[in-house]
Amino acid sequence: MATTIRKKYFQRALAVILLLIAVNIGAAYLHGRWDLTAEKRYTLSKNTVQLLRGLDSPVEIEVYLKGDYPASFKQLAQATQELLEEFREYGKQNLRFTFVNPGQGLNDTARMKFLGALTEKGIMPYNMKVQGDANDSYQEKLIFPGALVHYKGDTIGVNLLKNQGGQDPMQSMNASESLLEYQFASAISKLQEKEKPLIGYMLGHGESLGAEVYDALTTLQSNYSLDTLTLQGTAYIPRDFDVILFAKPAETFSDADKFKIDQYVMNGGKVIWFIDETNASFDSLQQKSSFLAFDRGLNLEDLLFRYGVRINQDLIQDLQSDAVPMVVGNVGNRPQIIQLPFPLFPLLTPTGAHPIVKNLDLVLSHFASSMDTVRTEGLKKTILLTSSRTTRTIRVPAEISWEMLKTQPNPREYRHQYLPTAVLLEGHFTSLFRNRIDPKLAAEMEVASHTPYKANTDTANAMIVVSDGDLIANAVSRKEGPLQMGINEYNPGYAFANKEFMLNCLEFLTGKHGIMESRNKEITLRLLDAEKVKKEKTKWQAICFIVPIGMVLLFAMVFLFVRQRKFAE
Repeated sequence: MATTIRKKYFQRALAVILLLIAVNIGAAYLHGRWDLTAEKRYTLSKNTVQLLRGLDSPVEIEVYLKGDYPASFKQLAQATQELLEEFREYGKQNLRFTFVNPGQGLNDTARMKFLGALTEKGIMPYNMKVQGDANDSYQEKLIFPGALVHYKGDTIGVNLLKNQGGQDPMQSMNASESLLEYQFASAISKLQEKEKPLIGYMLGHGESLGAEVYDALTTLQSNYSLDTLTLQGTAYIPRDFDVILFAKPAETFSDADKFKIDQYVMNGGKVIWFIDETNASFDSLQQKSSFLAFDRGLNLEDLLFRYGVRINQDLIQDLQSDAVPMVVGNVGNRPQIIQLPFPLFPLLTPTGAHPIVKNLDLVLSHFASSMDTVRTEGLKKTILLTSSRTTRTIRVPAEISWEMLKTQPNPREYRHQYLPTAVLLEGHFTSLFRNRIDPKLAAEMEVASHTPYKANTDTANAMIVVSDGDLIANAVSRKEGPLQMGINEYNPGYAFANKEFMLNCLEFLTGKHGIMESRNKEITLRLLDAEKVKKEKTKWQAICFIVPIGMVLLFAMVFLFVRQRKFAE
């Protein structure tokens, strides 16, 4: 009898062990996940999943968020690890990642060289003050919150921290987490491209082409195939160009020039305009105390109006603006210089939920003009950038001088709100030359391009118009040379989102809509009510202390009562 019982227990134990082994083996190959968060925080977009499943070679990711970092950066590191683990679920053996402490184990020279290489890859350092261990003093610590993505011998840097000017640090970190999927998916997508889209940098009308657009040109060259095209030197704009870009043209466009642009658009070509409607520039203000700002006379009004927008002949003044240095006095023999806000350098606000500007930082502009959208059949207009809620405009011609800085702005005069400065146009465009075509121009173009004149686009097209040509310009430092676009030469510690905005626009126009959709992911920031926590602190401390002890005592009393009843019987 005893032998039979032992045998039965042995069989049960063996069955349980075998079942556990089978469950573990099955879990290694067959397992699922359920995302129970309201905003689907841990769910990847369909395009990201498709991208990861289509990997044909290993993608290796080095994340530089390992080390003794503040709590907020540890949270970003945790979110990055969770995302990359989700990536690995679909990428399988072709997705590998490691967390690295940048520069650890290197001597000072090698470490500085390594950190410099990270900066060249676009991973910007973040200087943070941390409290020392021994005392209350603070010391500066350089953090590189970024990652390098390697694929088939090529490497792209990913900047994981998105500083958003004017936002609470927790909100900025939350926005950074929201963009993690897009950042990594976009980097992998770019590395997989067999042939990069061709961008045409247009010349012939006094466009910027020098040190002031060095960063824009090098950025374009790094991410796309880039070529220049002089409009007057060609009979038509070849469709080989996926996008053509106009950077601050300064000379008048003839009807022949506009006809070439118009037919490029009618045949499916995409255009991004960075236009200064006036001649106002910071260089003019540096050379003399004042100058007269007036209309450039570009002769593009009718073309843009037909496409659905109008750039007004004015300049935006905004209380949300960048600062410039000004001498306000002397201390001894030295001039006293302070940074004063300059209303003509508005900090533009991304608006709406479009992927181009979703979770984007403020964008630095110089002498921007306001824009109006025009009712146009078959076209959708999406405003991408606007001024702030405290804005006014001045009509040109107008005198611009340093004296404007000495006058304290009166908030009551800044009554306008959210004036558009960048607009996306999508849909079916109509030719400017419809019903008034020049037969000679049409014949010459048809002979050169072997394409007849078109009065409308056959398929939906897109175009972006920005009313500030300086938005993609960069400051040039006497010591360091060309800086990154979006950086104030006199306050180089912070970079606005000019470069990111330009790249997002080009990414959208070149057709990567699927990957960009992941920019719309929004992680809800659920913070405690600080005031309520302060008021009810004692109550919740008491509850957290008394309730667990009370439950243990209650369980013990019930247990003893049941035990006494059982043995009393």
